[in-house]
Amino acid sequence: MAEGETKMAEGETRTGGERRGPAVPLPASEAPFDAIGLARHLLRSIRSGALATLDPEDGTPFASLVTIATDVDGTPLMLLSRLSAHTRNLLKDPRASLLFSAGGKGDPLAHPRLTVTGRVTQTLKPRARARFVARHPKSKLYADFPDFGFFALAPTAGHLNGGFAKAAVLTADELRLDLTGAEGLVAGEEGAVAHMNADHADALALYAQAAGAEPGPWRLTGLDPEGMDLLTGDRTARVLYPEPVREMGALRKALVAMAAQVRAGDGAPAD
Repeated sequence: MAEGETKMAEGETRTGGERRGPAVPLPASEAPFDAIGLARHLLRSIRSGALATLDPEDGTPFASLVTIATDVDGTPLMLLSRLSAHTRNLLKDPRASLLFSAGGKGDPLAHPRLTVTGRVTQTLKPRARARFVARHPKSKLYADFPDFGFFALAPTAGHLNGGFAKAAVLTADELRLDLTGAEGLVAGEEGAVAHMNADHADALALYAQAAGAEPGPWRLTGLDPEGMDLLTGDRTARVLYPEPVREMGALRKALVAMAAQVRAGDGAPAD
């Protein structure tokens, strides 16, 4: 430790008699790694997480486990029972946060995780139901029960920890996709998903392979301007296009080119 520097609390030092606080995460746009890409990957690939709400009686934080899907723009979606404590809390105070944790072998703190803060409101959009049920097929058994409803967390900010020495804060616009100009793609998503699952299961397996996923009978659950979401059993795969697409013609060309690339041996699994 340098002369004149005294260790304070974790992350704090005193230099020349002045107290210096803990390091503050960089904005995602200034981070020395792809913070936006990693955060969006966690949003799209993790199917359950910790939901933190506020007890309306005394403001005590209350954390619970929920299943998660995403809307086309990346907005987190949840199917919640109105009988649960977290739903009762949200109906009184919509402020909440969701923790997306990648998990894995070894030290759990060595793996990426993302906390998204925002406000939760109920959504009656048919697309929210369709995307959630596609991501969680078993939820179809109870999704239409009268005491259940679909809820969306409108992000206000995100805090990403990508592992050792990788931290960044994100804005709402960095977490979600801008769908301007992609209206046709959004409108045609349901049909495209059904077509790919019915007629192109072999291509879906190739896309998963190119993304580094293990073999399996992969099924498409959703697509958006940046990529597509695949599912087999409890495993997920997030597949990005070579470049973003905004309309169905560009999507078809991208999917054909991606399949051809893997078949030609150029699409080696990603690290």
